[in-house]
Amino acid sequence: MLVRIDLHTHSTVSDGTDAPGEVVARAAEAGLDVVALTDHDSTAGWTEASAAALERGIVLVPGMEISCRAGGVSVHLLSYLHDPTDAALLAELELTRDSRLHRARRMVELLARDLRITWADVEAQTEPGTTVGRPHVADALVALGHVPDRSAAFDSYLATGSRYYVPHHAPDAVAAVRLVRAAGGVPVMAHPAASVRGAVVGDETIRRMTDAGLAGLEVHHRDHTRSQTEHLLDLAHSLGLLVTGSSDYHGAGKPSLLGEHTTAPEVLERIADQGRWPVVGR
Repeated sequence: MLVRIDLHTHSTVSDGTDAPGEVVARAAEAGLDVVALTDHDSTAGWTEASAAALERGIVLVPGMEISCRAGGVSVHLLSYLHDPTDAALLAELELTRDSRLHRARRMVELLARDLRITWADVEAQTEPGTTVGRPHVADALVALGHVPDRSAAFDSYLATGSRYYVPHHAPDAVAAVRLVRAAGGVPVMAHPAASVRGAVVGDETIRRMTDAGLAGLEVHHRDHTRSQTEHLLDLAHSLGLLVTGSSDYHGAGKPSLLGEHTTAPEVLERIADQGRWPVVGR
C-alpha cells in the first residue's frame, strides 16, 4: 500500500493562508496519509492541527521551521517532534519573532514613503497569534494593488537588497541544530539548495550542521533543479543523512500543492524514533 507523506506545510500561524485545521483537512482531501505542520518559529498551531488530524483520520507530525543564518546566508531548519515547552528553544524563538515584528514595521515605514500602505493594512492580512513577517507585508501590497501576487512583491519591494529591506535576528544554523536536539527534536535542513530564493550555504556548512546533530536534508522540493537534487542525494548519502521530500505548502500564498513531493515511510519511522514529542494519530 502506498503511503503518502508530506513533511513541510504552513498555516495562518505563520505565512500560510489556511488555518492549522484546514491544512490538515486539505491534506486528507489531497490523499495524504501523513502531514507535518511546520510554521515559522511557532508551534501555536499544533493543538488545532492535532484535533483535526484525529477527526480526519490522518497522521500529524508536529513541527516547526526555524529561521537561521550561516555566514550571513539565510538557512531554514525544520524541527520535528521537539518539546514545545523547552525553555532555551522558546527563548530563542521569542527573540526571532520580536525581531521579525520590528523588522516588518520598519519595512512598512520605509515603503510608506513611496507607496500607500500602513501597518493596519498588514494587520488585516493576519490572524490573532500570527508570526508576522514579510509575507504579510506582501499580502498587504497585493491587497492594495501595488503588485499582482506575493512572488512579485518578493521580487521587487521586499527583495534582499531593496531599499525597503530590513534584516532580522536569526540564530546561527549550527547553534539552532544543537537547540533542536537539546529540545528532543529532529532537525532537517529545508530546501538547502534553493538558489532561486537567494544565496545558499555550501556543503561545508551542511557538514558542520551534521556534526552538530543534523538528521536530514529536504532534498525533494520544487525549488531544486534536477542537478541540485542529485547533488543533495549524493551529499546526504555521504554524510549519513535522512532524505525527505515535501510541498512547502502555503495555501494560496504559494503555487506549491500538497503532496507534490513526499517522504518515504521508513524515513518517517526514523524521525519518529528520534523525536521526544509523539506523532499524532499513529
